[in-house]
Amino acid sequence: MRRWRRGLHRAWRWLRVQALFQHGRELELMHRAMGFATLALVTLAPLLIVVAAADPLVRGGFASWLTDGMGLSGPSARVVTDVISPPHNVIGTTSAWSAVLLAVFGVSFGGSVQNAYERIWGLAAGPWHRVWRQATWLIVLTAYLYQEVATKSALHGGQRILLSGVSGVLFFWWGQWFLLGGQVRLRQLLPGALATVIGLAGLRAFSYLVFTPLIVDNALSYGAVGTVLVIESWLIGVGFVIYGGALFGRWFCEHHWMPVHHHEGEEERP
Repeated sequence: MRRWRRGLHRAWRWLRVQALFQHGRELELMHRAMGFATLALVTLAPLLIVVAAADPLVRGGFASWLTDGMGLSGPSARVVTDVISPPHNVIGTTSAWSAVLLAVFGVSFGGSVQNAYERIWGLAAGPWHRVWRQATWLIVLTAYLYQEVATKSALHGGQRILLSGVSGVLFFWWGQWFLLGGQVRLRQLLPGALATVIGLAGLRAFSYLVFTPLIVDNALSYGAVGTVLVIESWLIGVGFVIYGGALFGRWFCEHHWMPVHHHEGEEERP
């Protein structure tokens, strides 16, 4: 019995899971995930609605983007579509000034993600003129989400799973490196990208099993507000997975793969 306990204790020490939980508490992971969800709903969603409404190829608009990401189908997908779908004339009534404001709000969302990555990797905050990185990241994010929805009808089964997995790893791998200004080596960012994609796949399965019936029940009980609350809960999960995946990547590099080194001249947070 003692040998078994010693072996378990040694395995626990080798895994060093406690360090991962400690990093999560220091980052205030759940608090950041809630901030991610709020910003995504308030600043990113309006921009994506306009982009989706302008696309003549993918039918369903932003609602199809959202239901695909949540893994919804049937009545639950129709409920979300009824709540989220904008009017057909949304592009015609969107002024140039409104489009600029939407883009600015979207960039602020990118700045929030960049700040979280910097905290995760212990880097000093980037200068304000790096806003072009946030804007570029936002454009690539939109393109990534677009191809996810566009391939829904073109590919099926293993082909789509493979494409989604590869494109997801590439986006989150590149996204961390780009927002951090290349201050962390690409090979150190790969475990976090893999963990993020795996986590999003798990969240999609959870959403299909839990949120699919919950959306219909909430719509009957609370109307549109209940549907929005479920969507917000899902976005919290997305933020938790994205930040948690990056956090796991750094922890894995520090304790099980390679030490974390930054380029010369970089500041590191205490």
